[in-house]
Amino acid sequence: MKITSGLIAFLSSVALGCAGDPLRDFMPGTYVNSAGGRFSIASDTLRVELLEGNHYIIHRTTGYNIIADEKVGPREYGAEVWQCVYGTATKNLTELRKGKVIAFFPEADEMKVGARVYKKIK
Repeated sequence: MKITSGLIAFLSSVALGCAGDPLRDFMPGTYVNSAGGRFSIASDTLRVELLEGNHYIIHRTTGYNIIADEKVGPREYGAEVWQCVYGTATKNLTELRKGKVIAFFPEADEMKVGARVYKKIK
C-alpha cells in the first residue's frame, strides 16, 4: 500500500486542525481585579464561560465603597452579564453591547479589559 506525500500532508493538516487552541483552553475561569482612589475602592470578579462555538458569556460582579468626606461608605454591589464573541483572527473576545476588547495572557495568568488587568484565580 502506497501513501503519497499529498495524503500525508492532508492527514497532518486534519490532525492539526483538530488540536485544541491553548488560548481558548485558558480563557474560561474566574478573574479578579481590585482598584482604589480618593473617591472609591472597588473589586471586580469576571467569570468567563464558553456557551458554544465562538460565543462566550462573562458574569461580572462588583463590590465598591464610595469615599466621601474622607469616610468610607457602606459596601455596595453590582452585577452585569456580557455577551461576547471570540475573534479567531484577533484571538480576543469582543463584548457585543459596548464593544469592549478582552485580551488573554496565559503566560501571566491574566486577562485585560481595556487597560484594566485581571488575575486568573481558577
